[in-house]
Amino acid sequence: MINETPRIDKVSVTGPATLRVKWKGKGTPVDVNLTGWIATGGETLAALKSKDTFGKAMLGNYGSAVLWDDGDVAIDATHLMLLANEQKKFSKDDARSWQLTTGLSNNEVADLLDISLSTWNAYKAGTSTIPLTIAMMCRAILRDPLIMQAHLRPRKAGRPAA
Repeated sequence: MINETPRIDKVSVTGPATLRVKWKGKGTPVDVNLTGWIATGGETLAALKSKDTFGKAMLGNYGSAVLWDDGDVAIDATHLMLLANEQKKFSKDDARSWQLTTGLSNNEVADLLDISLSTWNAYKAGTSTIPLTIAMMCRAILRDPLIMQAHLRPRKAGRPAA
């Protein structure tokens, strides 16, 4: 979640529909792929499908947006940062932090995400790459706990009754 309005220090085009963004007060620049944003933007964003138009990305509004087409098309810094955060790799540390935040046991996580317990443990150990679908689900649950509440079936401690 973003607590303050982000500001962009520098922006450049690094590929088709991809921007390299340097955030004010942050370290390393990040690449943000805008393919999905452009594809779902209808006629409003259709001009950005052109390599020539997209290549003219520029910083605007004192670092609060990236502009194209003389400012007629833009993405604000907040949404750009949300896209960047969603595209970041979901690491073993992210998995551990997510589990701590949700308060779920290893078995409950495995049940909720429909994966085996050994797979979840491999993700947390860093011995297996966390798939995009798992990363998306974990992030979505943090944004909207209702997703977890609808599908979680808590386990009871101890052995089942005989």
